[in-house]
Amino acid sequence: MKPLIIDQVKIYTRTGDTGETALLGGARVSKADPRVAAYGDVDELNAWLGFVLAGGVDAAIASALEPIQRDLFAIGARLADPSRKVANRVEKTAVHSGDVQRLEQAIDHLESDLPPLRRFILPGGSASGASLHVARTVCRRAERTIVSLGSDQVEPEILEYLNRLSDLLFVMARAANHRDHAPEVEW
Repeated sequence: MKPLIIDQVKIYTRTGDTGETALLGGARVSKADPRVAAYGDVDELNAWLGFVLAGGVDAAIASALEPIQRDLFAIGARLADPSRKVANRVEKTAVHSGDVQRLEQAIDHLESDLPPLRRFILPGGSASGASLHVARTVCRRAERTIVSLGSDQVEPEILEYLNRLSDLLFVMARAANHRDHAPEVEW
């Protein structure tokens, strides 16, 4: 049997050297395009979640983060496809209401073990809690950037997902701090 040979993808293409990048479907746009900024913010959020995982977080939170990272790749693909021609044909780029419900269930589960929140709290605590707070703020920025594209440019499920994800990241930060016995500092 002959081994399957897969062509390696080069990391550098030189096609972005003039400040442009390609969207899915091949259209070229400026790297300063608001759509590129939107999926760049989603990519940054995904990297922060990788940072949280690398820094060590308990198993329950870690197991919830991997599917979220996959969802964020899907959202990035959808944002990089304004014509909605490419991403609609690829199932792994879909974002459904069930994905939002999965986030809500995780929020409910984590909150059931936390003391009630009576005041605003300062971001911080343990290393994992503080990292999750940073991820939450990056998520909110990504949400704002995506909203700025206009409602006709973004599927409503994407906005619902990111809105719920920021809530989940807040609750994850509280849960991480609670499990690490790091006190919450009220404002």
